[in-house]
Amino acid sequence: MTDKPICTYTMTTLESNGLEELCQSLRCLPSVGPKSATKMVYHLLQNDRVGAKRLALALLNAIETIKHCNYCYTLTQDEVCHICQDTTRDNSQLCIVESPSDMVALERTLIYKGRYFVLMGHINPIEGQGPNQIGFTPLLEKIKSHKDSIKEIILATNFTPEGEMTAHLLAESLKFTGIRMTRLARGIPIGSELEFVDLATISHALSDRQLRL
Repeated sequence: MTDKPICTYTMTTLESNGLEELCQSLRCLPSVGPKSATKMVYHLLQNDRVGAKRLALALLNAIETIKHCNYCYTLTQDEVCHICQDTTRDNSQLCIVESPSDMVALERTLIYKGRYFVLMGHINPIEGQGPNQIGFTPLLEKIKSHKDSIKEIILATNFTPEGEMTAHLLAESLKFTGIRMTRLARGIPIGSELEFVDLATISHALSDRQLRL
């Protein structure tokens, strides 16, 4: 995977190396191109320097304090996230999702009461993202260590080509466990991501999930 090209738009409009560096830094965000990055830079520096400082401090604080949960691998300030600390959760169900936002989307339905594991990504060979680049190894270790208590694994990766590929690889890799595996029902439109799906659709998909193996 190659780095994004130098921001040619800002090179012709911004003379300061500091401004150009800030523009390039903002382009690490999804869907942020040269023009939108430049617009953000101008807005922060011209209209909201207090907000810019607050943003910078919040980012630094998050980088220093946010880490992976020891159990489900999501992002949290604590060693164990609040969901994993909940002793009323059903330990017999393990729902595998791609991102923390997907986990939040499922929690908002108020239907699922089991445990989670957050992969922090999906398989994408084109971008050089394989099992070693996501939480595949920690997941296998978790399942092996809790094999006797887990009765169902719910494959809740997104219905995108990458999500489907990830679900297939997970299903093949976890066959050895003999644990019942289900996939979210097709009530969720193909190509969609959980965080953008309405709650009713997610609820139906959870309730009507199908046996994978």
